[in-house]
Amino acid sequence: MPVPAAPYITETNTRIWWQRSPLVLVVYMSLCAFVIYSCMYGFRKPYTVGEYSSTTFLGISFKVCLVIAQVLGYMCSKFYGITFISGLQPERRAGYILMCIGIAWASLLLFAVIPPPYNMICMFINGLPLGMVFGLVFGYLEGRKTTEIMGAVLASSFIFASGLAKSVGKWLQLEWHIADWWMPFAAGAIFVVPLMVSVHLLSKVPPPGAADIAHRTIRLPMTGTERKVFLKIFISSLIPVVIAYAIFTIVRDFSEDFANELWTETGYRNDASIFAQVNTIISVIVLAIMASFFLIKDNYRAFRLSHYLVIAGLAAAMLATYCFHQHWINSFTWMLTATTGLYLAYLPFNCLYFERMLATYKVNGNIGFVMYIADAFGYLGTVAVLLIKENISFHYSWVNFFTFLFYASGITGTLLLLMSVNLHRKLYSVLCKKDQP
Repeated sequence: MPVPAAPYITETNTRIWWQRSPLVLVVYMSLCAFVIYSCMYGFRKPYTVGEYSSTTFLGISFKVCLVIAQVLGYMCSKFYGITFISGLQPERRAGYILMCIGIAWASLLLFAVIPPPYNMICMFINGLPLGMVFGLVFGYLEGRKTTEIMGAVLASSFIFASGLAKSVGKWLQLEWHIADWWMPFAAGAIFVVPLMVSVHLLSKVPPPGAADIAHRTIRLPMTGTERKVFLKIFISSLIPVVIAYAIFTIVRDFSEDFANELWTETGYRNDASIFAQVNTIISVIVLAIMASFFLIKDNYRAFRLSHYLVIAGLAAAMLATYCFHQHWINSFTWMLTATTGLYLAYLPFNCLYFERMLATYKVNGNIGFVMYIADAFGYLGTVAVLLIKENISFHYSWVNFFTFLFYASGITGTLLLLMSVNLHRKLYSVLCKKDQP
């Protein structure tokens, strides 16, 4: 496919001063993306610190119903995003980000006004637009020599922002005595202004330059025919990765949506700062490790190593869980270490794995297509597990439930990633005419 000269390549002499310095541009874009996605969590996660214990629906805990409703909306968004995000023109991203956030915030107002259990539909509506935000934001970052750095900063917002959003929600409850129903809308109000400013600033960044395209391939909207060709080539190697990512998504969603219950069970009921404290530490660790992949210039080598990074994260989660049950570490150290390992397994797919995959095989498409395939099935798995958990009668503690999740995902995920390494070794030797050890 020929490389167009515009608008994907912008001459340096037409850029303003902060665009001319690669370092300043990386910091600028990273911070904008980080703030946008962190603020998005302010519209998505604060409700999870509410207990809603006075309400049930069809014999199911109302909080679980809310989680299922939001995840269903998020899942539908991901399936729709497979075609929508992959085919979107770049100049329309900023407007869609603001529209998605506006719809999500309005749904939280309706959640407060409409009485339960009818307001459950509002959480479904809340999840629908928010599922699009990642693809819209990452579209600004992908296809650059520094994508790993910016992507790692963006991905670290998953961890930091989840804790921040919950801490804000808990703070509104403890200090301002805002009821569970109004707290999500009030929390969203805190994040509106920084989000709008950051979207405006990110919309001003230049597209990838000639050097970026030479190193990573050009990233273009994909037609239906191009998506079919991509799947025909890569479907067999994507299957184990999508299954693994679905498993990691399930564990990650449970660790976020029911963190309040786990911390309450382990003695942190009245500690509003615990979420932000733990997640900030995890963010720094994960950011440093994933951003270091920027130093690996060879795309195929970085792509292969990303598999082993995932496996290392799974090993850390399982080892921490074992040590906790042997009473060698306390609950705080267990959750800090295990969750760090979980995110080292989950986040590479959002900022590193697929970026280097497209660069390795010189695909002139975009990450949105393949990322949203993985996300869609990931959230489908989350919904399935939530329904199974509520409809099969068995007794468990949250500690035992999370122990099972960490062990099961660790063993299964490791086997699937090893399978993926082998499949890509064979595929690379065929497509790139080069034998690999």
